Amino acid sequence: MYHTIIFQPLYNGLIGIIDLIPWIDVGVAVILFTIIVKLILFPLSKSALLTQVRMKEVEPEANRIRNQYSADRQLQAQKTMELYKSKGIKPFSGILLLIIQIPILLALVSVFYKLIPTIDTASLYSFITAPDITNKTYFLGLIDLTVPSIALAIATGIVQFLQLKYSLASQQTQQQTKQNGPQAGAAAMASSMTSQMKYFVPVLAFVSIYWLIPARFPQASSIIALYWMTSSLMTFLQELYIRRKHLK
Repeated sequence: MYHTIIFQPLYNGLIGIIDLIPWIDVGVAVILFTIIVKLILFPLSKSALLTQVRMKEVEPEANRIRNQYSADRQLQAQKTMELYKSKGIKPFSGILLLIIQIPILLALVSVFYKLIPTIDTASLYSFITAPDITNKTYFLGLIDLTVPSIALAIATGIVQFLQLKYSLASQQTQQQTKQNGPQAGAAAMASSMTSQMKYFVPVLAFVSIYWLIPARFPQASSIIALYWMTSSLMTFLQELYIRRKHLK
């Protein structure tokens, strides 16, 4: 079921792009493919971000409910859900996005792993032709995608840092404007811990692309780097659009 419903459509989509636009290399095809996947998931990403922001807006009321009904967890949960419902908030939309994304991410690793050096023709639909990618494994004619690339690993870390820096800065600004008094101190501490993510995750991205992934999928690490960079950039652009278009 996983192979038929998730892996095969993704694999055929990527191969289809390479076949449809024969003059592009594999790296450009991966970038175009990633953009398409992110656009398809955009409605869920939008819903998750708007939910996250609106939950922060009603956090003082939610904290008041928690304090008022601390002795009755069931009533506390009921009142909290009533609050979210009255504000039009769907608290589980972020979880839905995560549930959908995890199998897609796992499938994409398999997709990239089975892309080079040879295409897995057994996984192709009858109407998809396997293109010859022998001379298409150099990204923009400069970087060999069949081996780990330190340049792509560094670029992935930088793009991830910039995306997280914007996202976390937006969240911290919102928290500071919504809280004061004793809660502001706790929020500041949580904000400080959260802000460390913008340093930790980029380092993790670099280590993963250049060391961890090559240890298991040596011929897929550079392609995964292109996917990771493009995905992070698309996340940044989508969040920028949502905040400017739908949030004050």
